[in-house]
Amino acid sequence: MSVLAVYHIKGGVGKTATSVNLAHLASTEGKTLLLDMDPQGSASYYFRIRAPKKFNTKQFLKGGKHIEANIRGTDFPDLDMLPADFSYRNIDIALDDCKKSQKRLQKVLQPLQDEYRRIILDCPPNLTLLSENIFHAADRILVPVIPTTLSLLSLEQLYGFLDDIDGGEREKIRIFFSMVEKRKKLHTEVMRSMEGKAGVLNTSIPFSADIERMGVYRQPLTAVLPGSVAAKAYQSLWEEIKPLLPNP
Repeated sequence: MSVLAVYHIKGGVGKTATSVNLAHLASTEGKTLLLDMDPQGSASYYFRIRAPKKFNTKQFLKGGKHIEANIRGTDFPDLDMLPADFSYRNIDIALDDCKKSQKRLQKVLQPLQDEYRRIILDCPPNLTLLSENIFHAADRILVPVIPTTLSLLSLEQLYGFLDDIDGGEREKIRIFFSMVEKRKKLHTEVMRSMEGKAGVLNTSIPFSADIERMGVYRQPLTAVLPGSVAAKAYQSLWEEIKPLLPNP
């Protein structure tokens, strides 16, 4: 089993679209679980899945049978989902009451290793105790970055946070540029300035109306429009990140 977290401290950078499309691509190669960790539940919405009424933060953090009972199948073979619940907005408070609270998520995911080849986490934008859990649990942390000056600043803040909690977690990060508009001079300048730097992937995801319309399709773009430019970019991103995961 390998765990890939799609994470950024900022919202609106393309985390959920990336998580949904990579999960679909991963499922074509082996059984995959997508965990919607964001209380807004956007990934769950894309797959037309709601959390069961009795499922909440408390059930999630108990793990084991409480997780297994609430996993739902999607319309795609070998792709399951654990939908988000709005109570996740208070998950840091609940985590604070757990023993070894920084590694609780790792413990929750461990029993799933025999069931799934890949687990992909669609993470909320924050720097909290949940973030620490995500960093410890993930084998790789995939960070979408819009190529602007402020985005690079937030990336430095992320690196600083990782160094504070555990310098080793920085090595897990891989960066790719998201929502790229090559007609914008700033985008091309920022991407050029980061080219070849450690941890920066070659693939970029374009700003695309097709990606925006995923909320209409309510399917991964790689399923509904596999020949589109954006879908092919997600395929390229998956091919680039996959060899960096355990059991590629």
